[in-house]
Amino acid sequence: MSNVEELARDTITLSEYDSLLSIGTSALEAIPGAVYLCDREGWLVRYNSEAAGLWGRTPALGQNGDRFCGSHRLFLTDGTPLALEDGPTASALNGDVVTRNQEVIIQRPDGSRFVALMNIRALKDRGGAIQGAINCFQDVTAHHAVAEELRRKSADLEDFFENSAVGLHIVSGEGIILRANKAELALLGYSAQEYIGRHITEFHVDAPVIGDILDKLSCGDCLDSYPARLKAKDGSIKHVAITSNGRFEDGKLFNTRCFTIDVTVAQQMENQVRESERHMRNLLEALPAAVYTTDAEGCITFYNRAAVELSGRTPELGDMWCVTWKLFNNDESPLSHDECPMAVALKENRSVRGVEAIAERPDGSRVPFIPYPTPLHDAEGNLVGAINMLVDITERKQAENRQKTLIDELNHRVKNTLATVQSLAAQTARNAEDAKDGYYRFEARLLALSRAHDLLTRRHWGHTPLDALAHEVLIPVFGHEPNRIKIEGPSIDVSTRVALNLTMTLNELAINTLKYGAMSVETGTLSVTWTLQPQSSGTLLTLDWREQGGPSVSQPKREGLGSRLMKRCIERDLAGKFDLVFAPSGVFCRFSFLIGAAGA
Repeated sequence: MSNVEELARDTITLSEYDSLLSIGTSALEAIPGAVYLCDREGWLVRYNSEAAGLWGRTPALGQNGDRFCGSHRLFLTDGTPLALEDGPTASALNGDVVTRNQEVIIQRPDGSRFVALMNIRALKDRGGAIQGAINCFQDVTAHHAVAEELRRKSADLEDFFENSAVGLHIVSGEGIILRANKAELALLGYSAQEYIGRHITEFHVDAPVIGDILDKLSCGDCLDSYPARLKAKDGSIKHVAITSNGRFEDGKLFNTRCFTIDVTVAQQMENQVRESERHMRNLLEALPAAVYTTDAEGCITFYNRAAVELSGRTPELGDMWCVTWKLFNNDESPLSHDECPMAVALKENRSVRGVEAIAERPDGSRVPFIPYPTPLHDAEGNLVGAINMLVDITERKQAENRQKTLIDELNHRVKNTLATVQSLAAQTARNAEDAKDGYYRFEARLLALSRAHDLLTRRHWGHTPLDALAHEVLIPVFGHEPNRIKIEGPSIDVSTRVALNLTMTLNELAINTLKYGAMSVETGTLSVTWTLQPQSSGTLLTLDWREQGGPSVSQPKREGLGSRLMKRCIERDLAGKFDLVFAPSGVFCRFSFLIGAAGA
């Protein structure tokens, strides 16, 4: 067996851990996130610059270097110190525990801290033995800051009601006093037990006045500094001005909210309250995250503009539990609104944290998010409603998917490249006149293959003629074979995005035919042709790949990574159609997609 064959065989049998070590530190730099790798004993063996940047230090690699993590110090989210040997990476190595979205606090050498979201998995060899672990983490301190800000705003709202300098009470549609703040009770001298729960008419001196107030509020009228007289506990009469309106549900008066102030300071207090209400609403509207509130029964009482944008609809006040149209669990199973995190928070009277969900808009698009439902209580601790913040995590999910795809693609690329080198060596040896000739021809084809791989990087700039792209991808792989290779089609320039996906697809087809198809034998031929058809929304590009004269072809038992990669390039990235036929006479592939004004 030749050295090349042994190298190919060893590479194919590499474990995940060994594969990650073999790709080198530079490949980790391409991962869009902080990542590090440790061996079975926990010694760090690889990390990228983003990880070092978050740690605030450059850890030492290998035995007697840094172990389990490159952090200066670790803490639990409640501030409890966490030893590195008790951390999540050590747990993964000791018990094969897969850590998903665990939060810890990392302290840098300069004393600064941030909240890290960690995803850790143990890496095993083919026999199932743990060889090491990989940890991908990111700074989510901003999310915690937003949640803390929201909690503070909620406390401000409660503080505004309870400690306002203006008397404030809430009366049910039947006239029963539901809530009264400290200023209201102090104004009349009653305790909460003496005032709340009694009928409002018991405290008005003039029966016709309270009758007129209730009639106006029942009809939907608003009161602005309406004069009235109230009975104080000590027998005195308080001249007040009442500003009030009613809240309606299903056309029926649900409750009234009344400001009660001395007429001498009526204008001053009224302006202060109105400005405070406007300011608080503006603060909620200005929050970049979707925020809404409900009453104790789960009926929506408020939502901001961000909630409309996230849900893709304008909710109705009174809708139950959530502003979204449809909900799904993280595994995409349906989630009914009465079982959503907000419903759980209200039914169980507790905050819900650490869950994710998916919102579907009326147009069918979906948004993954993290909810932060928090119950609201009155002064006696009674549940009066809840406030919820929905944080869009679409970008984080996309980053996780891109990271997985990149690792899979790197593994596949390494295997394909070595297999291609083996095939090139075999073909060169068969046709070489002598060893020296074989050496130079093999070296030339390796350099050509290297140039073809460079296309994946170079295509990040500018538009590219399609015929030039096809030649640059295929000729370095097969060599100049005008009698065996046909590349033909109308002239058209393609964008960077199209060129990158075509380069990956054509390169994949080329590697496969060089290994197994028509170009693996001297009698095989290859035809690559394309056509253009004008459409109302752009130009339809159809490309045919046809192999003939090679070994007999049979349908593979299962779809390989290469086929999935090509489908992803054409169907998902370019929104096109991809068909791959394993005909006995030779592989035939046809794919098509629209090239619009922005993509041409």
